[in-house]
Amino acid sequence: MLSEQVYAHLRNAIMRGVHAPGDALKPQDLAKDQGVSLAVVREALVRLVGEGLADRLPNRGFAVPAHSDRRWQEIAEARMTVEPAVLRLSIERGDLDWEARVRAAHHRLARTPAFAGDSDEHYSEEWAEAHRIFHRTLLEGCGNASLLDTFDRLWTASELARRWSASRNAERDHVAEHRALEEAALARDADAAATALLWHLGQTATGLLPRP
Repeated sequence: MLSEQVYAHLRNAIMRGVHAPGDALKPQDLAKDQGVSLAVVREALVRLVGEGLADRLPNRGFAVPAHSDRRWQEIAEARMTVEPAVLRLSIERGDLDWEARVRAAHHRLARTPAFAGDSDEHYSEEWAEAHRIFHRTLLEGCGNASLLDTFDRLWTASELARRWSASRNAERDHVAEHRALEEAALARDADAAATALLWHLGQTATGLLPRP
């Protein structure tokens, strides 16, 4: 479907930084570039607005959100409130099958190249998906579908900000952070796991703060 193709193209371009934070997304220019109608582009842009990947500006069209937007810190606060509590439940309730899935998800994440090709700025889609699966698997031991649905919504809402934060904080050791999470979870050390997760999420939020 044409609208789906245009949506996927624009979403990927925003995620990869082709359209930088704060850039205008002009429907007329995008329609010309893609060789499609203005209606198709507007449909895709409205969908991106619904996902938090674009802003609709009164009388000014559309734009990529700014990395300093307050919403990113609010989403980070929500994740830092919810996810450590869910992780504690997961450690308390998770069985041996959960432990095996956590280990497998971490192994996949650790073995997946973080960057695509020669790029050292934007994580590969394969790594991004392995990253999502690892974090979700950590929480799946909670056995509460409503809490996992909350995680899914917050993850989607924060994905663009996470990518921006990573590009602004290149010295961050995400490998060590994920290893600490896996080890604490499998050791059934809820305090250490929650602390590691808070640090991990906090680093993402900090990476988006205005620089002095």
